[in-house]
Amino acid sequence: MKKALSMLLAVAMAASLLTACGGTTSTPASTPASTSGAASAASEGAQGDYAGQTLKVAAIETAYGSEMWQKVADAFEAKTGATVELTTDKNLEDVIDPQMKAGNFYDVIHLATGREKALPETMLKENALADLTDVLSMQVLGEEVTVGEKIIPGFTGNLTTNPYNDDKVYMMPMFYSPCGLFYNKANFTEGGGTLTLPTTWDEFFALADQTDIPLFTYPTAGYLDAFIYAMIPEVGGQEFFNSALRYDEATWASEEIGQMYDVLGKLAANTEKSTPSNGNADNFLKNQQLVLDNKALFMPNGNWVIGEMADAPRADGFEWGFMALPAMEQGGDRYSYTFFEQCWVPAGSQNQDLAKVFISYLYSDEAAAIFAEAGAVQPIVGMTDKLSDDNKVYYSVYDNGAKAAIGTFATTKPVEGMNFKQIFCFTMDSVVNGTKTVDQWQADMQDACKTMAAAME
Repeated sequence: MKKALSMLLAVAMAASLLTACGGTTSTPASTPASTSGAASAASEGAQGDYAGQTLKVAAIETAYGSEMWQKVADAFEAKTGATVELTTDKNLEDVIDPQMKAGNFYDVIHLATGREKALPETMLKENALADLTDVLSMQVLGEEVTVGEKIIPGFTGNLTTNPYNDDKVYMMPMFYSPCGLFYNKANFTEGGGTLTLPTTWDEFFALADQTDIPLFTYPTAGYLDAFIYAMIPEVGGQEFFNSALRYDEATWASEEIGQMYDVLGKLAANTEKSTPSNGNADNFLKNQQLVLDNKALFMPNGNWVIGEMADAPRADGFEWGFMALPAMEQGGDRYSYTFFEQCWVPAGSQNQDLAKVFISYLYSDEAAAIFAEAGAVQPIVGMTDKLSDDNKVYYSVYDNGAKAAIGTFATTKPVEGMNFKQIFCFTMDSVVNGTKTVDQWQADMQDACKTMAAAME
């Protein structure tokens, strides 16, 4: 599995400058921040090289929980003698952004791009992140291997880790997840049902004549970023994908993009009608529940949904299924977007040397095992071999013929008044509700891309 995925990602990188998903996809919920400011008992009296130093770490709390971060912080303290002040929260931006605006910078932050508040993107536009290129050549703390040697090829050198389209790394790849379509196997022949799993979009929409169940839902429209990112190379290939992510005007006005919006329009017409009203931080679980209740056939998501819905009620015989997006035509390429979260260091951090040591430790076998126990898988060579059979179902999607799409839109200078993700993803709500047409959505994207292209670094 590891070898196959590595080869796929390497091939994808050779074909293009890949870029990565904003999968929205940290859990959009809210709980109070948890902060551990004292050294753990294990580190008390530790005589490591960094004894007496304090590192401020902030991490988004997602479906993986926050306990794994505390365990990693404790282990790092024990190994180095440093003190880790750990802050976790489900709405981390609300906690750390006011602090940093006041000049109180954290040293290491785990917070992905693609979230609605776009804090990492804003800091990138302001050149406010530290250069982490040298971390790749650092030895992993406690191991005889470099960080770069441990990371699966393709997860650095893309427009997410290297956002200024040069050889400098500003964001380190962390937990990754194939993104695709989740469904109830019991509805399809593979699980004893009567429906045939579609391999093309024509077959997908033909299901509307075979069942009364609406074909589609989405947790929030923000989750459609990974979905659309996978559709772009399906209609045009890898070089086309690169051009689209650089806001190329001809690409976004092309016949291929028109074909993609035709599919999105058909999806909107076949979306369960309550989806937009529940597509928010308070009610997104209701949309995910639609699949468990057989009230929607397919839903774009990442594998964290399994944990999020672990205790939710479900239809008799329900079993999670997962597949790449259907192809545009028979025999065409099918894609699964690879979303990965990122770890970064604010340029205003006062302890960047220790921050880099901590980041190197995140790729250690010791830390990776702690994360994996919570279900968080890093792009580390050999990690997939250690997964449970259930997780291998999702991470093996690339072994089953799907191609990997990796990338996010290129970083630009700040554009006042522009909420690009709102246009890119959330217009789907308006199309489903009938307040906009899919043609208007495509036209809005063309206008937005012209504006963003003019603001390219």
